[in-house]
Amino acid sequence: MKKILLFIVLICAGASFSCNKEVLDKRPLNIISDADVFKDPALINAYLTQIYFDMPVLGNDCNANGAFDGDASWHAFDINDVSDESFPQFRDWNPSNAFTYKYGNLNIGGGLLDWWGYNTVRNINQFLEKLPSSPLPADEVKAKIAEARFLRAFCYFSMVKRYGGIPLITKVQDANEPEETLYPVRATEQAVYDFIIAEAGESSADLPEVVSTDNLGRPSKYAALALKSRAALYAASIAQFGKVELGGVVGIPSSAAQGYYQASFDASQAIIKSGKYALYNADANKAMNFRNIFLVKNNSEVIFAKRHDNVNRDAGGNGWGVDFFNCPRPQAWSRGLYEQSYLDFAESFEMVDGTSGKLDRAALATKLVTTDELWGNRDPRFFATFYTQNTAWKGTKLDFHAGIRLPDGSIKTDGAYNGIPATGEQDYQGTGIGVLKYLDEAHDNMAGANSAWATSAQDWLIFRYAEILLNNAEAAFELGNTAEAITSINQVRTRAGIKTLGALTREQIHHERKVELAFEGQRYWDVRRWRTAVADLSIRWSGIRYILDGASGKFQIQFIENVDGSSRIPQFRQENYYLPITNGRTANNPKLVENPGYK
Repeated sequence: MKKILLFIVLICAGASFSCNKEVLDKRPLNIISDADVFKDPALINAYLTQIYFDMPVLGNDCNANGAFDGDASWHAFDINDVSDESFPQFRDWNPSNAFTYKYGNLNIGGGLLDWWGYNTVRNINQFLEKLPSSPLPADEVKAKIAEARFLRAFCYFSMVKRYGGIPLITKVQDANEPEETLYPVRATEQAVYDFIIAEAGESSADLPEVVSTDNLGRPSKYAALALKSRAALYAASIAQFGKVELGGVVGIPSSAAQGYYQASFDASQAIIKSGKYALYNADANKAMNFRNIFLVKNNSEVIFAKRHDNVNRDAGGNGWGVDFFNCPRPQAWSRGLYEQSYLDFAESFEMVDGTSGKLDRAALATKLVTTDELWGNRDPRFFATFYTQNTAWKGTKLDFHAGIRLPDGSIKTDGAYNGIPATGEQDYQGTGIGVLKYLDEAHDNMAGANSAWATSAQDWLIFRYAEILLNNAEAAFELGNTAEAITSINQVRTRAGIKTLGALTREQIHHERKVELAFEGQRYWDVRRWRTAVADLSIRWSGIRYILDGASGKFQIQFIENVDGSSRIPQFRQENYYLPITNGRTANNPKLVENPGYK
């Protein structure tokens, strides 16, 4: 990056931490040379701030940036909606790029979750090369270099989990360099993971143990170890369950699996034994306690978060769109309920005694029930993750009913019966289950704040302690240390308020991640690394309808099969374990071999 456009107001607003406003006094807003930038501490900070802003993947793997493309709008939910968790339910609009690609339409043209972050990597490489000659004190240079290395490792992790092996570029390229440098080949997937794991581990040594209040949103030592924990776990399972193709450009030899599990375990253990973090457990009500993990800023569980405020990005803020899009009605666009969970996914949440939460659909079709009878005695995380019929919200109860059952057994779907509207105020054409996780009941979803939709101040939790316990459990189990795995899993289940386990299987570990980390951007990547996505994501899922019985106030339950629509059949194909490099990129660099299965 030869020149920098100093749009400092935008830079400061878009980052997850504050920027020194003395920058505004240094020079008019014009083009400033790199040499000037790395002589000025304020401009150095602005440069690093811009790197955060240029990493939309920090916001739930968003693949775009800006007021209408990043996590300020609906793209924060794409990663959930392309999995078996949910689908985007604005039926006349469906702006999510997940909506199209979920149904077998991912091809060599790409477009799904696409992020080729080499512009950002180049800027980081330049920062790493230029900073040592800056006037900053040596200890500050050391810390900022560690921070930049962490961010570069995060960039590479965001790409390798998408595409497999990619070019490893660790210095600034110059136009006069030889062709083999300017047009690099793809490194092996193993080499990229090794680089990420090494960078995360080494940067952890120079990052602060505790991030100061004025630097919240920057990584600590334990954020780097959390990245190592997650990346090594991904590499291990790819080695264990995947296959090597293209000479190792995709896939990792199975012989490497145990080493990666050990690296993940060691990083998780370092975080656990540090005593710096703990499962959030401040509320007696287990459901409310789980909700507050995502509402209470800087709580004991937060290792690394993307910081948000409640001001729209186009107005100089860093808010995001979770409340406005996912809230129940009323909502300013008369919509809400954008991301709706499949009934099948909601049934994954067990009963408090550890038995299956799957509904007896045949029995329910023959009787009337209350919502307490339908959903009672469930894992409290269910009530913190979903909202549905009779969920308490803003002093009332949500009403999803889609018709009234008359005394003669017929169903009235328009008008009213005995003064009761035939349909409730919530969306009864979707799945019947909204996503409550991250929603703030105090948010004003009727406001179009700052000339756009109302935005949310909840921080996005990139790494939290419960994930580290689950990473620890999975790695320990695959290493043969079942006792350690059970201990970690049971800590999570005890905090949740459900029965602990006396024995453990791989399937139970996978299930616990599915439930605990629901709608946190983890499920899609998990089923890909376990190589179960072809089965798990190629299913015709269902929804639920509540028919209000006019006489008793109970409900007749209807199950809606193929809730995505008769012509929309979820399909994850074998080649989709890697996203395509795309024709555009292979045309620009013919040495970039395309991933298997894309033509």
